[in-house]
Amino acid sequence: MSEISTQTLIKVPFYDVDAMEVAWHGHYVKYMEQARCDLLDLIGYNYPQMKASGYFWPVIELKIKYIKPLRFGQKVIVKSTLAEVEYGLRVNFEFIDAETQTRLTKAHTKQVAVHVKSGEMCLLSPDVLSDQINQYLRSK
Repeated sequence: MSEISTQTLIKVPFYDVDAMEVAWHGHYVKYMEQARCDLLDLIGYNYPQMKASGYFWPVIELKIKYIKPLRFGQKVIVKSTLAEVEYGLRVNFEFIDAETQTRLTKAHTKQVAVHVKSGEMCLLSPDVLSDQINQYLRSK
């Protein structure tokens, strides 16, 4: 599979930082969700399309390695890359300082397909995911 990725620019807002002007660790997940939605929009299979196709895609795994803190007002690029699609949807993330290009954090999430009607988890990703990816790749 060709690399499919997006870059989402985040400016760390005041309401996300503590007294030391450092972003609280839980807000990284919010930034990752914004970047993941940009990536899913790119392939035409974001949450509304997922549900319409008969699947929910809950996050079952999340890993974050904090390298350097995000600070108030800092402009950060969150690069999201589609890393796995066969046995779920894995997205890798890199947080990069927009000015210095320094890597600040790396992370990944994994989601699995769950049938909307039955509530059963799929061991393999449904064909609709690979169909959307292939359609996107053909359109490039």
